Amino acid sequence: MIAILNENSASDGDIFPYMFREAGLGQLVGKRSWGGVVGISNRGTLIDGGVTNVPQSALANARGEYIIEGYGVDPDIEVENDPKSIIAGRDPQLERAIAEVLKKIVTPVRLPKKPADPVKVPKN
Repeated sequence: MIAILNENSASDGDIFPYMFREAGLGQLVGKRSWGGVVGISNRGTLIDGGVTNVPQSALANARGEYIIEGYGVDPDIEVENDPKSIIAGRDPQLERAIAEVLKKIVTPVRLPKKPADPVKVPKN
C-alpha cells in the first residue's frame, strides 16, 4: 500500500500518514504535511462576539515525545503536484503512487467470477 500526503494535509491528514508509516503499511508519496495536530476547544464567546480557543490536545509518540506539530510528516518519495500538471488535468503524486504500487505487484490478483444471481422466490 501507499499513502499520499501533501502540504495541505493537516490534523488527521498529518496523523494518518504518520500512523500508516508506524504500522509498516507502506510508503508515503507526495510533499511534507502541514504539521498542525494540536486540537483546540472554544472556551466561550467574548463580550465583543469573538471567541477564545485554547490548545487542548496533541499527538505523542510511543516514547512520550510530542510529534508532528509545527513540522509535519515527511514523505518517503517526494513528488510535487506542480501547477502546469494540475492545469493539464494530471496528478503527479497519484501517478507516482500508482507506479510504485505496480512495481510491488509480483503476481496479479485475479478476482473470482461473479456467482449466479440468487433465487429469491419460494419454490412451489
